[in-house]
Amino acid sequence: MKDIFEMRLQENSEELLEGFAADFPYVSSRAHLDQYTVFWHWHRAVELFYVACGSLEYHTPMGRTAFPAGSGGLVNTGVLHTTRPQGGAGPTVQKLHLFDASLLAGQTEGRIYQKYFAPILAAPQIELLPLYPHNPAHRHTLDKLKASFCLPQDAPGYEIRLREALTAIWLDFLELTPPGREQGGRSSENIKRMMLYVHEHYSENIQVSDIAAAGYVSERECYRAFQSFLHTSPGEYVKGYRLRAACRMLIDGSGTITQISQSCGFGSASFFGKTFRAGLGMTPSAYRRKWQDTAK
Repeated sequence: MKDIFEMRLQENSEELLEGFAADFPYVSSRAHLDQYTVFWHWHRAVELFYVACGSLEYHTPMGRTAFPAGSGGLVNTGVLHTTRPQGGAGPTVQKLHLFDASLLAGQTEGRIYQKYFAPILAAPQIELLPLYPHNPAHRHTLDKLKASFCLPQDAPGYEIRLREALTAIWLDFLELTPPGREQGGRSSENIKRMMLYVHEHYSENIQVSDIAAAGYVSERECYRAFQSFLHTSPGEYVKGYRLRAACRMLIDGSGTITQISQSCGFGSASFFGKTFRAGLGMTPSAYRRKWQDTAK
């Protein structure tokens, strides 16, 4: 199990899953959420998680869900989400299984996939399925989930034992998920297209009309979608992504503050400095010194 202290995303906000191999599409990790920022992201993999310590919130387009220590759940494939530690809970550590459904179900045209996996994976209204220790119906599944992270990876037959453990947990979720459950059923494809446009054009002078056009929606619907799905405005999202890009450049590159300001679409260095300080609580130069000193 790999310890995670940072998040790596592709331009379309899909998370990069290091070690996710075609011959065994699975990775496990231990995320130290109080030590880095989790951005809005998605992945094709199914996510099973267990909160080992601390307390966190999951944010999805359908709302916010709190998870104290000892709880866990499932995040469906392709769902936009982010997690945030809840203040005062101390260190927040989350254990994760990320796997492609084919690992357990085989081919998508097969009977196992269609009968036992499609009811959850193909349901757009199912974004997040929580498990809580105070719920008697969830306790047995949580015990299985917690134990699944303790399988010794160097033991003979590890891959088969892991697949068996994940399959048992999946069958529990099928029993816990009522047929035809409704949670809104909204598609996130438009917002993904608009996010991708921002990621590809953040260095330019982006207008809301440009973002809306990328998602094939009106400006009014663009504002509604950003607020509904990401709980922010298009303008704030653009600013946040520009700051994220600037942070990467400050850490990884040697460009001047003025060069980075222009590359990230802020224009003047003075405006960049003011915006950066408001967002991160320090100047760009101080941020660069902090992280470059840490890397030594």
